[in-house]
Amino acid sequence: MECSPEFQSEMKQRARKVRVILMDVDGVLTNGEIVYNSVGEEIKFFDAHDGLGIRLANEAGLKTGLISARDSEAIRMRARELKMDILFLGKYHKQKSYDTFKENYHFKDEEVCFIGDDLPDLPVLNSVGFPIAVRNAYSVVKEIIPFHTNKEGGRGAVREAIEFILETQGKLDKAMEYILRFD
Repeated sequence: MECSPEFQSEMKQRARKVRVILMDVDGVLTNGEIVYNSVGEEIKFFDAHDGLGIRLANEAGLKTGLISARDSEAIRMRARELKMDILFLGKYHKQKSYDTFKENYHFKDEEVCFIGDDLPDLPVLNSVGFPIAVRNAYSVVKEIIPFHTNKEGGRGAVREAIEFILETQGKLDKAMEYILRFD
């Protein structure tokens, strides 16, 4: 994770308060490409490292979820596979989804991290306590949001953000131990 030096301690303070990690899909969990097969079904390419990061967050007791303008069976399948708690799919106006999320789940803004990459993400990024832009986010987003991943969306950015949060909260080692158990 990176930010300008004046935000270093603030970044850690914000990360310590996180109880839920929400994220966009295209450009964050994927590299942003939209691919269709010959019968018109949408195909998504997800990064396995990001998936393990989401499992680490779950093991550490954090809630995880998606707020995406797109909805597809591929996204739903991945969310089920990763046991994600919160899904707002097919919602272009993401702030409305975020407001509904807060109303239904009773989290405060400061307890929420949102990882985004493009203009539709900005309202939510500006609302949450810990906004994160992926490395390849649209330039306007990166100018407004002070916290950035070193990795690109769909290439481990989500895992990087989650590990930073868990490390800051002192939960990373225990979550990794759980993942490393052989049963």
